[in-house]
Formats: sequence, structure tokens, C-alpha cells
Amino acid sequence: MDSSLKGIAVVIMGVSGAGKSTIGEMLAKVTNCSFLDADDYHPLSNKEKMHKGIPLSDEDRIPWLETLRDALQESLANGKIVILGCSALKKQYRNILRSADPNYELGRCASEVKFVLLDAKAEVLAARLENRAAEGKHFMPAKLLQSQLDSLQIDESEGIFKVDATLNPQTIVSTIYTWIFSSKVAQDSKNL
Repeated sequence: MDSSLKGIAVVIMGVSGAGKSTIGEMLAKVTNCSFLDADDYHPLSNKEKMHKGIPLSDEDRIPWLETLRDALQESLANGKIVILGCSALKKQYRNILRSADPNYELGRCASEVKFVLLDAKAEVLAARLENRAAEGKHFMPAKLLQSQLDSLQIDESEGIFKVDATLNPQTIVSTIYTWIFSSKVAQDSKNL
């Protein structure tokens, strides 16, 4: 592998209903890269639990996050940009994803894995989930939203980029795109 190649992974994060898949897919098209939907990586047992309204435990999530980390690691190793839509609710979970970067140091937030939080009020999220459920488009019921909101931990020191998830999707994508490439250019110029 060419060591000058620098990949970057952007995790579009937030609770269910925030728009991770929609925004992630749109951003991947704009950046001409792969989009990974974390929901596709859940084992059947996790999907069944959520479908029954049972919140996932750390024991359910850790192997799933490690699988996602491995997928990110492959893209980073090949110098590619990859977009991942993933709840990444806790710092512990984000650290697992950050470890896809071979230069990541545990406890530090500097990594080629960047996080964008799609932020919206609970009422907006609940309405989105109810609409999605009525259309039969997702396995997670709206009643699990509160458990996700309760689990969401954001530490300001992590440098997570927050975007208002109620904005027009094109505006959200444009905002994230500008942030990714302005921070990537700044990082690359430091490495010259």
C-alpha cells in the first residue's frame, strides 16, 4: 500500500430517526465514495430484539461495532473515503470506531474517523419514526427512541460536528461536505 494515501471515515451519527441513512447516502454520492449503513451489519438477534421493543445492551452492540470498525479499517487502509451511518451513542462506542485508524491512541479523539451528529428534538424524531413505521421501512419501533436518547452521550472534547437534522437534506449534506474537506485540507497541510 502507498503510505501517502490517507483515507477518511465519516460517521453520520445520532438516534433513530435523525436521518443517518438518508444523509449518509446523499453524502456518499456527493463525495463519490461508499456508504455503509450500520443497520445492515446487525445480526438477526439484534434486529429481533429491537423489533420486539427490547433495547440493545453493550453485549449486543460491542461485536456489531467491532465488525463496523473492521469495515472502516479496510477503507482507511486503502486510502479511501467512506461514510458510515451509525448511532454511535456512547463515547465508548465511538472509540471502537476510532480504532479503525491504525494511528489512533486510546483515550484521544484525534483520528481519521470523524463524527457528525444529526441533532433534532425528540418530538421531530418520534414523528419521523412513526411515519417510517407506517411505511414499513424500519425494524426499530418508536418506543425505543427514549432509550436511545437516554444513552446518547456527547463529550464536547471529542470535536463532534453537530448539524441541525431539521434542515433541508441538501443543506445538511453541503454543510458536512464543507466541514469534511476543510478539516481534511487543514490536516493534510499539517502533514506536509
